[in-house]
Amino acid sequence: MARSTRPGITDVARLAGVSLSTVSRAMNDNPTVDPALAERVKAAAAELGYTANPVARSLVLGRTQTVSVVIPDLANPTFQAILRGLSRAAAADGYHVLISDTAEQVEQEAALVTTTRRRTDGVILCAPRLAQDELSALLPTVAPAVVVNRPPQEDVPTVAADYRTAMSHLIDHLRALGHRRIAFLSGVVASASGEARRRAVAEASATGDIEFTEIPAGVDFDSGAASIDAVVASGATAVLAYNDLVAMGLLSAASSRGIRVPDDLSIAGFDDIPFAAYTTPPLTTAAVPAAEIGRQAWAAMHALLTGGEPVATAAFTPELVVRASTGAAAG
Repeated sequence: MARSTRPGITDVARLAGVSLSTVSRAMNDNPTVDPALAERVKAAAAELGYTANPVARSLVLGRTQTVSVVIPDLANPTFQAILRGLSRAAAADGYHVLISDTAEQVEQEAALVTTTRRRTDGVILCAPRLAQDELSALLPTVAPAVVVNRPPQEDVPTVAADYRTAMSHLIDHLRALGHRRIAFLSGVVASASGEARRRAVAEASATGDIEFTEIPAGVDFDSGAASIDAVVASGATAVLAYNDLVAMGLLSAASSRGIRVPDDLSIAGFDDIPFAAYTTPPLTTAAVPAAEIGRQAWAAMHALLTGGEPVATAAFTPELVVRASTGAAAG
């Protein structure tokens, strides 16, 4: 039995009585094609059941309908939420997302951004770790670009959370509970959001009524657990963790040592990842609207790709979420 073949562009051109180039331009909604002729071509395509090959279509249009998103850590639930919001918004507009993970390797970031941009229509840099002068030099070479969670960039749309203000709210919460010795588990040195957190700590420290101890830590569960000895040695009655993962690691380590939270030690995280409400005890944190940040990042990119006017800077202030992991300072 003969095998049926998929109709091609030649079949459409023959049925519509036009050239191959006219079919291509009509199927891609090129405005130079007469509307009546375009309708005839599309009617012929529909009759034959023809659909354009996406690879061929991208070659004709000079576009891939794909954007690159470069992130520092795909294992981080906050970045996952940003990607979820971004990719769903992109899909609704007919675009695909190519995800690249730098694994916190700053020295590879610029090369990865450049390489993925060559294969896509634009690039979204999520929390890039590059120094500002390096980022400023890179962005014009990979336009169109959007930056997430960095301060405003010249001629490049930026979508970010206000980490400094949110950290200040967490500090005020602990201050109101009577805590005057607080340990801050700092995260990635190259992180702009981490630097914003440090600014909030420095501002609170300058008031003179709180003593902070900065304890270098990473960004994951193991980093938080490994910091328990330094936290105990600091004499702190409360801890501000870089993020919820670090806070959860510390919660686990404190429990294994018989340290009661919050009776002996209050612990606060940052981000409000989905697990934060289900720790024992539930975690006080600052809720970052990660999915909305992703959606707004895509909105800015879509405007760049379609000739619109993207918002230059969109900023969101994470909301303080008080749960049972923080309480009044011990005696």
